[in-house]
Amino acid sequence: MVATSRRLDTSNFQERAADGIRQMIITGELEPGQPLSEVSLAETFGISRTPIREALKQLQIEGLVEIRPRVGTFVAVPTRRELNELFEMKQLLEGGAARLMAARGEVPELTAMKENIREADAAVAAGDVERYGELVHEFHEILVAGADNGKLAAHYRLLMNQLAYRRLVKTSLARPGRSLESEREHHTVLELIIAKDGIGAENFMRRHVQASHQALMSQLDT
Repeated sequence: MVATSRRLDTSNFQERAADGIRQMIITGELEPGQPLSEVSLAETFGISRTPIREALKQLQIEGLVEIRPRVGTFVAVPTRRELNELFEMKQLLEGGAARLMAARGEVPELTAMKENIREADAAVAAGDVERYGELVHEFHEILVAGADNGKLAAHYRLLMNQLAYRRLVKTSLARPGRSLESEREHHTVLELIIAKDGIGAENFMRRHVQASHQALMSQLDT
């Protein structure tokens, strides 16, 4: 029983560390390419190095961390090809989510999406890019939840983690005029979903993701 309890404790510590480090990467607190010290992370989370080491291995599988033998462990830096491939998958998943949500009619997520867009309109009008970036992330989360498809949501969550999407949103919105363009695109997606035009919603959502991708890449090239 004691051995089993220790294994459970180690597993819980590993899960807590993985969740914490993942959030630090996604939010940008840990930047791409930044070295990760097992000792420092162990001190941060108040646990031993063993669960930290296992957590980093888990995050390597998720594509968030790169472990280089005899060199060190680093926050992963996606290549341009990887970013392009991830956004291609984002188009497919979010396009499919828009189609599925449109087929569901009046669901709670539709109400949430309308409220999200009302708040986003106000943020854009006020020039509050920081708040608008948060609402962009929320919009896409609502869309995926509205699809009511657990498998799609699971794949989407892994994809968003690999993209560290919240950080990338800030980069793409830094392009002049992109916030206003993005909000107009969100309005169109909502209108198509309300109209129960699944095919139209899917196609336009893909175009919206492509536009965000292009805005991001243009900022990375500057």
